[in-house]
Amino acid sequence: MTDFLTKLRAISKSNRNSPTPSATSDSTDSSTQPNGHKSNGHKSQMRGKKLGMVLPERARTSLDGIWQTLKEPGSDGNRPLYQRWWAWGIVGLGLGLGGSAIAAWSAIEAINRDLPNTSDVLTYVRTGSLTIKAADGTILQQVGPATREKVSLQRMPKDLADAFIASEDQDFYQHSGVDYDAIVRASLRNVLARDVVEGGSTITQQLARIVFLDQERSIGRKLREALLAQKMERELSKEQILERYLNLVYLGSGAYGVADAAWIYFSKTVDQLTLGEMAMIAGMAPAPSDYSPLINPDVARRRRDIVLERMFDVGFITAAEMEAAKASPIAVKPGEQKYIKSEAPYFTSYIQQQLPNYVSAEELELGGLTVETTLNLEWQKLAQETVNYAIENYGPGEAFEQAALVSIDPRTGEIKALVGGDDFGKSQFNRATQAQRQPGSTFKAFVYSAAIAAGFSPYRGYIDGKYVVDGYEPQNYGKNYRGSVSMKDALTASINIVAVKVLVDVGFDPVVDLATKMGIKSNLLPAYSLALGTSEVNLLELTNAYGTFANQGNYVEAHGITRVYNRFGKLIYEAEFQPQRALDADSASIMTWMLEGVVQSGTGRNAYLPDRSVAGKTGTSEKRRDLWFVGYIPQLVTGIWLGNDDSSPTWGQSSTAALTWYDFMIEATEDMPVEEFPDIPDIESHEGSIKAQPVKPKRVYASDNPYPSGGSGNSEEWSDNDSSNQGSWSDSGSGYSSDSYSSDSYDSYSGDDSSSDSSGSSSEPAPAESAPPPPAESAPPAATAPAEPAPPLAPVEPPVAEPAPAVEAPIIEPPPPAPPPVPTIPEPAPPPPVAAPATNP
Repeated sequence: MTDFLTKLRAISKSNRNSPTPSATSDSTDSSTQPNGHKSNGHKSQMRGKKLGMVLPERARTSLDGIWQTLKEPGSDGNRPLYQRWWAWGIVGLGLGLGGSAIAAWSAIEAINRDLPNTSDVLTYVRTGSLTIKAADGTILQQVGPATREKVSLQRMPKDLADAFIASEDQDFYQHSGVDYDAIVRASLRNVLARDVVEGGSTITQQLARIVFLDQERSIGRKLREALLAQKMERELSKEQILERYLNLVYLGSGAYGVADAAWIYFSKTVDQLTLGEMAMIAGMAPAPSDYSPLINPDVARRRRDIVLERMFDVGFITAAEMEAAKASPIAVKPGEQKYIKSEAPYFTSYIQQQLPNYVSAEELELGGLTVETTLNLEWQKLAQETVNYAIENYGPGEAFEQAALVSIDPRTGEIKALVGGDDFGKSQFNRATQAQRQPGSTFKAFVYSAAIAAGFSPYRGYIDGKYVVDGYEPQNYGKNYRGSVSMKDALTASINIVAVKVLVDVGFDPVVDLATKMGIKSNLLPAYSLALGTSEVNLLELTNAYGTFANQGNYVEAHGITRVYNRFGKLIYEAEFQPQRALDADSASIMTWMLEGVVQSGTGRNAYLPDRSVAGKTGTSEKRRDLWFVGYIPQLVTGIWLGNDDSSPTWGQSSTAALTWYDFMIEATEDMPVEEFPDIPDIESHEGSIKAQPVKPKRVYASDNPYPSGGSGNSEEWSDNDSSNQGSWSDSGSGYSSDSYSSDSYDSYSGDDSSSDSSGSSSEPAPAESAPPPPAESAPPAATAPAEPAPPLAPVEPPVAEPAPAVEAPIIEPPPPAPPPVPTIPEPAPPPPVAAPATNP
């Protein structure tokens, strides 16, 4: 800057001392003085030549004027410019402008670096939405502002895409994301109209706004939008951009994308639309509410005609096509949004409840999630039909109004079908996952499993006779006893007294621990009545626990979600449930063999399948409030519950639950290959994998007399065990009492409306040697008999020595108490039950 000012000053001085043109033309020597020295003017001119800045006279005069003007008034000389305030102002202004330019460039570069991955456009799902899919990819339900149906560009009519291009972005195939001509054109039209009548955003910019930005009106947002559009144009093809836009653009009335709009406004697919309907849909993009034919049909018609005219102007259609489309009437035929109603409402509601366990609260709030599930939609529909059929056909005669079904792949824990009632529209209460009910005799499987795992033989003998332990008296149906039976036969016949005795021998803790490891998550009370299923569970966990038997002792947690993707298609959760050893494989095989007997010749005969082996167990709770059957084959475990929401008693039988299981499984397994259960190990050499922790009751009364009214075998035993109370429990600390637990809640319970527990307690004195047992409540009337009686009386004999049960009359259930017998489910003895296959034994 200093050099420049010095040169400027020198030129100015040269200009002042230079001769006029006329003087120089008169004599070439006029610049030379008598003494031979050149004049100052000549020196200045030479200085100017040296500077390379010899200027025309007029320019030199102007420059001299500028210099004189810049001289400070009153000064006797010239001051340098760097000492003047205005000079620094000019410098500051220049630096400010330059700095701003640099800052703006840096900001743009920073925005460019932070721009999202444009490939997210191809997988984007709108925020606030939730899409739930079946295992085969079928959409089960969509919640929120989701695109219900997506269509590829190849499947769209060309006129439909052309209508949007003519209406929204006529130079779509020419620009690189931002159309500056369109911006200028739209600005002029808006100024002339004194209103916003046209936008300047391209289709690419609109797509960027939909996917990455919000509707904020600011320069920063517009700049980011433009940069995003340009990046998208560089990295994506025009076809990809157009297809995503046409599938995401909001077109009013809950329609996101052209396929949704075609259905909602005209009840058509996109390939069925007329030219006029395509133009009307395209015309709604700028203001869907204003241009909707459902709201403003006249405005919608005018807007349609404008789009048709634009299509003609750019050469997409002919004049004849335009006029014909204009003349066509608006034939609106509204259609209901797709996938609003779930294909499997009980299952999808369960999935929504489970999502917070796997996805963060932030992701849930943003939405846009796509959830892939385990559901087999074909089986789910079959399960719903089965539940409805049971309620409609078995329910009226047995006084139950609801049913639930759960089916799980035991090897993976994947829920294949889940139905929680007959009508989700009437009641959203999910009886498969939310209803806590007493499982009755279905829980005996865990008691016997603990015994087998502790090394007990399935042939171990027990006396089925009157039994009172610490004041608690379990009872069989009709207060009948069978005398000496094996554990296997006791499970087949669902004998309550033997189940309690096995629990006492194994211990509370081993049973509770094993049931928990196998999948029971509800709280289990360590009480004598635990053996008879008085601790409440839900159908899902009970079915899951039985799946551990089917999976050879390996527990896999039941689940319905396999993967979750966020709104940009990024995987944010994937199921990784691994099998956990809960029961040793040999014990699991023995238990499956024992449970096969329940289906072959016991209370679960209605579940018999003609082409494959089935294992399972029935259960009936107090006053038949709950009817259960849980059964399995190697590939699938299914649980059934029948009952009433208000827990009112039914007149039903658990064999009806087994029959409902059969109704589902006979069709579900139709194309399923037959697999056999593992062979049972050598029972004699079987060793336990857990240690029994026998309960030591304080007072026990046990009889080996199978005839309560007298007769042979009248041996009785009453013992006190005051020396040790280890393993017992009660609120008062003196052992188990009958005040808290009822024994009439089992397959073969007493049937009385009141508690059938013994009224005695551990503090009662022992009876005399010849005295009868402590009094028990009188037997109930025959009309109130429970659903699963014990088999007919058998003579007292030592435990059976072979796995097959003794030859005896088939186990049947008594008729319902008050109402007439149900014709649809007769259970005569000995023929097999109705509806079982012809080959049923």
